[in-house]
Amino acid sequence: MVKVSIIEDDKHFTEALVELINQSKKFHVLHTYVSSEDALAHMVNHPPDIAIVDIKLPGKNGIDLIADFKNLLPDTLCMVCSYYDDNSYVFNALRNGAVGYILKDAKPGEIMNSLDELHKGGAPMSRYIAKKVVSFFEKKLPPKSLSEITSRENEILKYISTGMQIKEVAEKLFISQFTVKCHLKNIYSKLHVNNRVEAINRLNNLNK
Repeated sequence: MVKVSIIEDDKHFTEALVELINQSKKFHVLHTYVSSEDALAHMVNHPPDIAIVDIKLPGKNGIDLIADFKNLLPDTLCMVCSYYDDNSYVFNALRNGAVGYILKDAKPGEIMNSLDELHKGGAPMSRYIAKKVVSFFEKKLPPKSLSEITSRENEILKYISTGMQIKEVAEKLFISQFTVKCHLKNIYSKLHVNNRVEAINRLNNLNK
């Protein structure tokens, strides 16, 4: 079972998440915490595979907590689950080490799909967040790198920006999932990154 810990101060939302996740045959909630301080004190000796982190927490906020996790628990994958979608929250969370970012209004199925994608090595994001990220990505992309991306790759990037999954893109373009993955690898290779999160981190560094 994939172990999940939740750092969230909304009791009702936490209870709903626990019930949802524990119904899965693949994921299980290891612990829940109401603050960053409680999580840090306990999780060092009880690390989960995935940590679902809220942004607004009493005391230290979730963005700073993710940075601590990156240093203390490098094997734990962090996914933000928050109502906040401002650019500063999104990009600071990704910069500090979050691998996914979903909004609390996500449907139960979307939350579970995000956990599954995260565990498989992906970077799940709510459609609105993904569109925001790729929009920033396209605006800040150096012209030389843009010119190296083919029309098909641009087309795939456009669909990914709406939050579509690889399977959905493949069906939309009448190509195989393997072909979509190959195109994505080519895009990342041309940009010298490994995934969407690394692309954003790279662009942030270029603009410092």
